[in-house]
Amino acid sequence: MTKSLLTLSLQKATEQKSLPTNKDFKEWILQALAAANYAKPCEVAIRLVDEEESHALNLQYRGKDKPTNVLSFPSDLPDEVLNSLKREPLGDIIICVPVVLAEATEQHKTATAHWAHLTIHGILHLLGFDHIDDEEAEEMEALEIDALQELGINNPYE
Repeated sequence: MTKSLLTLSLQKATEQKSLPTNKDFKEWILQALAAANYAKPCEVAIRLVDEEESHALNLQYRGKDKPTNVLSFPSDLPDEVLNSLKREPLGDIIICVPVVLAEATEQHKTATAHWAHLTIHGILHLLGFDHIDDEEAEEMEALEIDALQELGINNPYE
């Protein structure tokens, strides 16, 4: 898939500087789409937030009373609407900047590697992949590992 088939809306709702660029996020998204064999024109929204917003969304939508690294909200449009669109809206990803940076440090990874992993993870969720049971988790992790390897990033699960 070429970059022209992907529309990205990147929202920065954080004071944090030194964030990945649109180009970075597009590269990671395209790699996730390729790993999942998804080749249709699509659009994705990514919102970079601080802990307060992540916490509120995690509590509201997952019942978890703490901020989290990434939340994915797949589009749930009926086929008749999707068929009338030029690009399929895959959904929205919320990434909590302070959590990502803290986890990267704790896990002895570069921030870039962790950003890439969580972006790919979020995109796979938008495409319907999950990790609720062991079999699903193995499939999703294998796709993440493949996508990251194509980017020159080591297996995040080792």
